[in-house]
Amino acid sequence: MKLGFIILCRYNSSRLPGKILREINGKPILKYIFESLSQVVSPENIIVATSEEETDNPIVEYCKKNKINVFRGSLENVAERFLECAKHFNLDYATRINGDNLFIDLNTIKSMLEIARKNTFDLVSNVKNRTFPKGMSVEMVKVNYYNEIYKKFNKPEHFEHVTIYLYQNDAEQNFYYFFNQTCIEAAGIQMAIDDQHDFETASKIIAKFDREHFTYSLKEVFEIYKNVNEQSI
Repeated sequence: MKLGFIILCRYNSSRLPGKILREINGKPILKYIFESLSQVVSPENIIVATSEEETDNPIVEYCKKNKINVFRGSLENVAERFLECAKHFNLDYATRINGDNLFIDLNTIKSMLEIARKNTFDLVSNVKNRTFPKGMSVEMVKVNYYNEIYKKFNKPEHFEHVTIYLYQNDAEQNFYYFFNQTCIEAAGIQMAIDDQHDFETASKIIAKFDREHFTYSLKEVFEIYKNVNEQSI
């Protein structure tokens, strides 16, 4: 079974243009994400999926320069881009990671990978009920299943948000929902990098790291997050 990670991103973000390549402590956000995922899967099974628009050329150029797999698809139809990327790289399971998710909890991903590798569930997700911080979402979907369910998408939001249809129609589906039980107080906090304020917060958190960023657990990152926010008050 081939399981890969698809990092969905675009360069021309309205709230924080070029954020995927913005540097924190001398390193682009994309590199943080790639380094984290490389701890759990082979780098060849990590793909950056961006659009065919010229505005996303900097992402493609960065990936080629750094030998990162890259796929180009529709700008607006993100679900199609995700699916076509998974099929192009012959993935059996495709894991969706957003390009603003700098703080990836590897313990969570490792646990979810164990579940996915049993090949029992069509979706393994930690998004349900938002027990994890925003920015630590992980969704592992069986590609054959997604290829069929995609045919039922019939609203703009289904194509923009990739998995929203699955949650709206999850009754009697073969899904596994993974819930946060190690740091419950972190549920729903903003850890995704959506705007300049989020970027500054992430920069302050990274500045306090004294070892490799991917070795920090959810609980450790949350404690630093609290400390950073208390200092900002």
